[in-house]
Amino acid sequence: MNELPLILAGPWLRHTHADGTTLMLVTSRPLAKETEVKLWSQQATQLQATVFGSDKVITEQLPLGEFCFLYQLQVQLALTPSERWYYDLLEQGRSLLAADSTLCYEQQPAPSLCFQPQLDTLWHGSCRKPHYDGADALVRADHSAQQRLHHNEPLPALLLMTGDQIYADDVAGPMLVALHQLIARLGLYDEHWQGADVGSLTALLEHPECYYLRPHLLPDDRASQDLVDAFFQGARKPIFTSAGADNHVIALAEVIAMYLLVWSDVPWQLVDITRPPQQLSAEQQQRYQRELPLIEAFASGLGRVRRLLAHVPSYMMFDDHDVTDDWNLTRGWEEAAYGHEFSRRIIGNALVGYWLFQGWGNQPQQYAEVLACARQCLGQRGPYDHQALIDQLLDYSDWHFVLATQPKVVMLDTRTHRWRSESSPGKPSGLMDWESLSELQQQLLDQQQVIMVSPAPVFGVKLIEVIQRVFTFFGQPLMVDAENWMAHPGAANVLLNIFRHPRTPPQFIILSGDVHYSFAYDVSIKHRRHSPRILQITASGLKNTFPAALLRWFDRLNRWLYASRSPLNWLTKRRAMRIRQRYPHPRQGRRTLLNGSGMGELQLADDIDDMQVRVLLSDGSDIDFPPRGEHEHR
Repeated sequence: MNELPLILAGPWLRHTHADGTTLMLVTSRPLAKETEVKLWSQQATQLQATVFGSDKVITEQLPLGEFCFLYQLQVQLALTPSERWYYDLLEQGRSLLAADSTLCYEQQPAPSLCFQPQLDTLWHGSCRKPHYDGADALVRADHSAQQRLHHNEPLPALLLMTGDQIYADDVAGPMLVALHQLIARLGLYDEHWQGADVGSLTALLEHPECYYLRPHLLPDDRASQDLVDAFFQGARKPIFTSAGADNHVIALAEVIAMYLLVWSDVPWQLVDITRPPQQLSAEQQQRYQRELPLIEAFASGLGRVRRLLAHVPSYMMFDDHDVTDDWNLTRGWEEAAYGHEFSRRIIGNALVGYWLFQGWGNQPQQYAEVLACARQCLGQRGPYDHQALIDQLLDYSDWHFVLATQPKVVMLDTRTHRWRSESSPGKPSGLMDWESLSELQQQLLDQQQVIMVSPAPVFGVKLIEVIQRVFTFFGQPLMVDAENWMAHPGAANVLLNIFRHPRTPPQFIILSGDVHYSFAYDVSIKHRRHSPRILQITASGLKNTFPAALLRWFDRLNRWLYASRSPLNWLTKRRAMRIRQRYPHPRQGRRTLLNGSGMGELQLADDIDDMQVRVLLSDGSDIDFPPRGEHEHR
């Protein structure tokens, strides 16, 4: 076997603050104890700290396989605001990062970081589906970063990833083959679970329905009784609703391999996906060949993605596809899914992956108890024995966090604090419960300007929300992903009351994604002299779009049915709010909804009208959403 590269993924630049920064990376072997973190500024001021045994660097290592080690390095030093620092790792005097030219921008000696407490520009986006037939907006963002540094301009202060960083429930065949090859190369461990006859990763990989037929193995209450008897010993099967679940990831090793393959080009050097598995039918072979060029194109841009994540501090919040489609959508879904051992394990494995690769780096200091459990569960060789970690993460209640920047950034968890319907298990849950919304309000009071990050838009497209209400009325909320802030009366009313509170920030920026199209609204309260000004920006997806023809009709009908004087507006929960749509520029006729993979860019200012709202499309073009006049109100 060829020698494995030392650094498999990363470094990822994570939580960066006045007292230091957090680096995360994955290696194929443990780093030497004498490894050092080296930082130096553009003014040649040099700092150096020992990785192991130093009070300047808190080092955590979690072994995830025979040849797979996840590192988190919390470097503790005073960072001068707005000053760019280069960083490197030195193992026995040998550079691990600066020596890798693919990690460095032109004429830069090493990867770099910059702490910007006063936010000027930030990027945000969601929904990055590897086998979507379109370019990757993270690659476009890397091009923009390269141009900024070439012209000696600062990089954005933050990259906010607002959900669906992976698609655990919608995996292409070639990607699943890559996962399994990488599992073998890195020696990721086996796993045993209960509740299904296919009771281990080894058995899953040998099963004839491993590829493209996983709905037969997944918990699914629509399955035939024969399959219930065959795989679940006659138990009623819970609900997995993703339309693309043919290759839904199941095992923890699959989740770990997925994260490595969506954020780094290095693991792709260890796999060969050109040949499909022999057990595929002729139809499945054809599907595999259709998906193959999409995955190859995705992989070809990952060197740029890896470089971007090494230079811009990133903060991440989950949405449903990071775990599974319609995650916690209704009380009935939760009762079914968490009441079955196998589905609970599938959800738990995805949540473990989220914590390892996303959540842990957001605010490392708040995960002390989780980390202690992870050390115990993942610290031994052999099959993963991590049920205790799953149980702890499923009960964990502090995924949300706040960044002490100016303005303050409040990142919302809209998945695990649901306001569940008491009247019917089939009705959509509120995205946050009363307690969480009350806590949110305390974070907002007396701020002059605040950025709130909600994975789903607070103010969505009214027509689409009405369609979701209709399907919900007929008991089919899962068919239309009826997940919006207005779907639950309690959550909607409390959130709107927060905006109406006299101590709510006078300027309020909402960043969101999820819906696979982009738009911007200016929102205020009707008939109030000193209404807070709300700017909502939805940027979605990074590598995904909405069906084009359908979105054009939704856009057109929404403008017709919900014009400013339409009586239909009085039937909506936000009738007390005045919402103005911003038109994309260059103009696309009367359209307000932008359909194209892109990265949202926000340039902040003291006044909302002076802020620049832009989407950097993956095709290289830029679309602005400038403020407009007082006409054409909704």
